[in-house]
Amino acid sequence: MFVSAIAFTEGSPKVQQIVEAFSQAIETGEWAPGSKLPSVRELSETLGVSKFTLNEALDRLRGRNLLTSSQGRGYFVAMDTARAVSSTWVDLLPQDLLSVLRRPLVTVNGDLRPGSGHLPEEWLNSEAIRQAMRSAVRAPSLRIAGLGTPAGLLPLRQALQQKLHTEGLSVPVEQIITTPNTVQGLDMLMRLLARPGDTVLLDAPCYFNFHANLALHGVKVVTLERRPEGFDFTALEQLLADHRPSLYLTTSVLQNPTGHSFSPGQAFRLLQLTQQYHCHIIEDDLYGDLHPNPPPRLAALAGLDHVTYLSGFSKTLSANTRVSYVVAAPQLAANLTNMKLMSGGVTSELFEQIVYRMLSEGSYARHRKRMVQRLIEAGGRVEQWLKRCGCELSMPYEGGMFIWARLPAGVDGEQLAQEALKQGMVLAPGALFGYDPAHRDSMRFNVAHSDEPRVQQVFDALLEVAKVSPTKNAY
Repeated sequence: MFVSAIAFTEGSPKVQQIVEAFSQAIETGEWAPGSKLPSVRELSETLGVSKFTLNEALDRLRGRNLLTSSQGRGYFVAMDTARAVSSTWVDLLPQDLLSVLRRPLVTVNGDLRPGSGHLPEEWLNSEAIRQAMRSAVRAPSLRIAGLGTPAGLLPLRQALQQKLHTEGLSVPVEQIITTPNTVQGLDMLMRLLARPGDTVLLDAPCYFNFHANLALHGVKVVTLERRPEGFDFTALEQLLADHRPSLYLTTSVLQNPTGHSFSPGQAFRLLQLTQQYHCHIIEDDLYGDLHPNPPPRLAALAGLDHVTYLSGFSKTLSANTRVSYVVAAPQLAANLTNMKLMSGGVTSELFEQIVYRMLSEGSYARHRKRMVQRLIEAGGRVEQWLKRCGCELSMPYEGGMFIWARLPAGVDGEQLAQEALKQGMVLAPGALFGYDPAHRDSMRFNVAHSDEPRVQQVFDALLEVAKVSPTKNAY
């Protein structure tokens, strides 16, 4: 077999360039299956690299099943290399409009992301996360071979205990259980607290994954409109009396997508009614740390016999470094710990160590303070340009990640979002957050991603087309 020299380029590791060149030769058939490569010494001389560099590249190719090796005989092109069956990629996921619009919201697709559910990477304290990660990896306390502790890393849970205490929720550390993320925490809680056929109450609108997750559990969902002033409590009491929901899943501070927070008076009346009708609350507090002056959480007001508390750090630290936690009554906390152990849901101890270090060393508090202030400033600017575009805001912006706005008359949010995707912009139309037709003319805006002139320019242009032809086929 003839192996030609590689014209190495600056800026890319030689190991990677060797892997890419050899992979191409194998996948295109230039090197026939089963053919023997020259010896390591010959290849090193031909390529002008050290044996260490070459061996690392050969190991990577073997890991990709492109090469095989035999002691004393050398390296061979694999007889059955993995080649694409078809040059056409097939998307097996649902292709209805809402599913197509939903997928970019949880990925990194799109140059412009005013509909995103996360903060831009440049807003995050990436260096502090990397520093905490380096410290965690070097620490002898990090166990490489074993699983994490079922209830969660004790130092982290103690740090969370202190954090919760400052927020008015004082609990024993045994009642704080970590989970890999809030969705998995919710899923485990639903398995423990609900049975197929039970009724669960949701806000309308609400985070779209709530509907998707509850559907997997076979429960019946009833909804009540979440207004700027809270609920119509007469309607809430009637719903509780008629449907007798066993659970109410809600966000008390900076609700997604509306940005609404319960005032103390609203929270008191809500807790009074749900207690009267024996409806347990799961309080999702994923956004509370983004509020400049958060009101008391429901769990702090009512206690853990009536409210189970769920929170995490995916919105404030990193969507890729997820650690969440549940605060629950003693027996529920014990059951949750056992479920984690039985289902393999033990949280990554590396991620737990990272979050613990950021909490205990103060970098999280400093990052949170900067982020809250930055959101307030960006939100004020976004609020103004949305109004100039003809959108109506149901409530004044009070902080946090989202603004919920009503589009100009006659504009269909789904069609606007569909057209925006063609231009590399991801929007979050109201139809994603509930089945009520009244949401079709609304849209959720992430203020961090929307505080950009290009977003406003593209959105303005889309609205102009929609206003001229305000029909489903306007585009």
